Amino acid sequence: MDPPTIIARIITLVVAFTVHEFAHAWAADQLGDDTPRFSGRLTLNPLAHLDPIGSLLLLLSGFGWAKPVPVNPQTLRRRTPAGMMLVAAAGPLSNLILAIFAAIPFQLGMVSLYSPTGSLLPSLSFLLSEFIFINLILLFFNMIPIFPLDGEKVAEYFLPPNGQDVLLRLRPYGPILLMALLFLLPIAGINIFSWLVSWPAFQVFDLLVL
Repeated sequence: MDPPTIIARIITLVVAFTVHEFAHAWAADQLGDDTPRFSGRLTLNPLAHLDPIGSLLLLLSGFGWAKPVPVNPQTLRRRTPAGMMLVAAAGPLSNLILAIFAAIPFQLGMVSLYSPTGSLLPSLSFLLSEFIFINLILLFFNMIPIFPLDGEKVAEYFLPPNGQDVLLRLRPYGPILLMALLFLLPIAGINIFSWLVSWPAFQVFDLLVL
């Protein structure tokens, strides 16, 4: 990986993960749960949110994770699952907002998508492109309806009771399902991650930038 890509991903990592987790904490706080505040997560300090393994994975592969924000559903003014849905959706929504704001210079013609990148530092165009795309990857990845991703709580709210029961039964196996989704199925030629995450991210990226 070249230095411009490393620098661009570090900047993206710090901003995207921090804002994503802060959005969860802020939403929970607004709904009456002070757990994130007392846990030191109602802050834009990256050190409170970054997870070492998830951050390293983002640098290497373009997706990863941060430390989950602790939330107590029983203290939310809108009780489970509605309250938890709003808290969960706040994170991916923040990534979409970041991507939209970062796309403004492209829409105004201030930068070109194919501006050259220097040997050490990323060009503004490359930095913004990487920032937009990774935020979109985080948006769609987190919306996969598998525990512990945010999409599970969002899907739980909108599904009928029988669908909610299915999610509840699958919850203990969520991490295993994710590992299979990310690493095992692609070996068998079934790249669901590409269908659910990469492809829609590319489509929205083109919509925002081109």
